[in-house]
Amino acid sequence: MEAVVAAEDAGKVGVAERLGIDPGAVVQEIGWGEDVDDDLRAAVEERIGSDLLDEDADEVVDVVLLWWREDDGDLVDALVDAIGPLADEGVIWVLTPKTGRPGYVEPSDIAEAVPTAGLAQTSAISASADWAATKLVSPKSAKSKR
Repeated sequence: MEAVVAAEDAGKVGVAERLGIDPGAVVQEIGWGEDVDDDLRAAVEERIGSDLLDEDADEVVDVVLLWWREDDGDLVDALVDAIGPLADEGVIWVLTPKTGRPGYVEPSDIAEAVPTAGLAQTSAISASADWAATKLVSPKSAKSKR
């Protein structure tokens, strides 16, 4: 059965697809707050066909959405915690407020934390009007994709 796409949505790739989230994927959300982008969350839930898991879930996950702001603490610690439930080929998307938004995180802060946490940064996208997303993978899966 083919999905019906509204005319205004035709040719527009949704944020969940741009994040590389596959239908049926298990996605955990960490760092939810009142400021998160609900449209982005809804798009991911629609794509996976279920709710996002919260930070207390014990399941193995394919994707972690980590909402991160400047005052949220130690990013290395948060990344190490996020790696725990991650499947071998799983990815972490660090979602940070864009420049000029409250809680903005310098890209260099992410770049410094990533290798310390044992991860590799692969790409970054604009996830929504207010949030940027940085894709992190474990180095072994980054190498296997070459």
